[in-house]
Amino acid sequence: MADLTCPITGKVLEVNVSVGQAVTEDDELFIIEAMKMENPVFCDDAGTVKEVKVKVGDQVEEGDVLAVIE
Repeated sequence: MADLTCPITGKVLEVNVSVGQAVTEDDELFIIEAMKMENPVFCDDAGTVKEVKVKVGDQVEEGDVLAVIE
């Protein structure tokens, strides 16, 4: 199991993944707004999403877990 962590502090604008979804390396899973810029968060490894820990509108900090991928 691997945790996908947030690379930057900001607000979740988009969640482009759901539990049970198969993902591959470089899939765009989240969009985080920081300093009025949209920052995509990409998947590091292929796998299946076991848990999504954030929703649109959530404030996140650098290092927060966004999703668990197995």
